Amino acid sequence: MRTVPVEMGHRLRSGLGTGVGGGTPKHEAVNQGTRAHLPGSPIEKRIQRRGFRPRYAAYMIVVAWSVGVVVFGVVEWLVDRGTFDSIWLAMWWAIQTVTTVGYGDVVPGSTVGKVIASFLMLGGLALFAVVTGTITAAFVEQSRRERASLGDDPTTKKLEEMARELEALRAEVARLGRSGD
Repeated sequence: MRTVPVEMGHRLRSGLGTGVGGGTPKHEAVNQGTRAHLPGSPIEKRIQRRGFRPRYAAYMIVVAWSVGVVVFGVVEWLVDRGTFDSIWLAMWWAIQTVTTVGYGDVVPGSTVGKVIASFLMLGGLALFAVVTGTITAAFVEQSRRERASLGDDPTTKKLEEMARELEALRAEVARLGRSGD
């Protein structure tokens, strides 16, 4: 039977069970034969190896919407050739729409074109929400690291205070237990 070390806290998705055996608290032996095989795409392998970080999510969204601009631009050109003389004009319109600039120099004339425009507008707002959230998360994490390195982290201070109170309570309970005997 072949086993693989697995860090505590990570879960393997498997409909067959985990096949967990004995092991140290840090590592558990997992039966290789019962692990569900996850697809082997490079993205999934990277996520399994390093975890999924907000920066990678932002990259994936930007790439997806870059492809989306091309696809929606081409579809818009195919659907509404009266408004969009060239495929390049349709992609220019898609970029304007997804970035929420919307100069108004070109506007879809057909109902299908307007539905496509609606998806692009909502997608553009979602794109900026994720990018803004990613940038904010990076600033918050940087601030947290700086406070932790200076010893000025309020969470750490509160935990230390609670630990001191807990030790004082334990000492008091032990003292009361000895004096009550």
